[in-house]
Amino acid sequence: GGSQIAELPEHPGAATLGGVLATARSPLRRSRLLGVRERVLEMTVVTGDGRVVRSGGRVVKNVSGFDLHRASVGAFGSLGVIVSVCLKLWPIPAAAATVRVGSLEEAKRLNRPLAIIETTDGIDVYFWGTDRDVTATIDKLDGEARTGLDWPEDPVARFAWSLRVPPSEMTSAIDRLPPGPFLAVHDSGEIRLGTDDVEGAVELRAWAESVSGTLVLVDHPGPEPPIDPWGTVPQTVEPQRRLIREFDPARVINPNRLPGGV
Repeated sequence: GGSQIAELPEHPGAATLGGVLATARSPLRRSRLLGVRERVLEMTVVTGDGRVVRSGGRVVKNVSGFDLHRASVGAFGSLGVIVSVCLKLWPIPAAAATVRVGSLEEAKRLNRPLAIIETTDGIDVYFWGTDRDVTATIDKLDGEARTGLDWPEDPVARFAWSLRVPPSEMTSAIDRLPPGPFLAVHDSGEIRLGTDDVEGAVELRAWAESVSGTLVLVDHPGPEPPIDPWGTVPQTVEPQRRLIREFDPARVINPNRLPGGV
């Protein structure tokens, strides 16, 4: 199970599993194997006022009242510090391959690949299965095949961004990106972008929000971000404030880190 956990995300670096869950850092293969929120079966957290709270259960179908284990994913610790977790895992098949294809249309000829990822270098399709399945899939595609899952690294730049849009808007989003390296996870609606063009990012954020998307500033140089990291405050901010007060009434865990200064 350790190797599967390490692949949340595929290049974990120094990240801990708790940090990955707290920031909702989903894997590149989530269109096939779900995002981190959907993979959490059970979680124990320590709230801001010292309570130890467990939510969920170690079965796929469980009923346990409020889904604190799901709400804690992406909450930056605002509902409690994650101290233990049970995840849904998958066995690793015998074979896997990565194929560079010439177009998105060719990539989408496959039935539910692990991922279709576009970068400045091109479009790659990822899949796994038995040796026979993988060989047959390679034969269906007209492209360069590499053995194993050759996952790309995140773009490197002084300013790192995460763009989320409806999957139907992915092509339009790629056309609107300011200059810089990018990693687009097709069928999931996420584009990881590295660009120092902050003005271009502001324009991209306005467009993204017009199609029900978001653009988040993930990393930046210096002590203060040049713009609000999150963008327009969501309409759910007040229910979020009330929920957080139930678990961290003194607001001692990561205050002012969430949208709207929550």
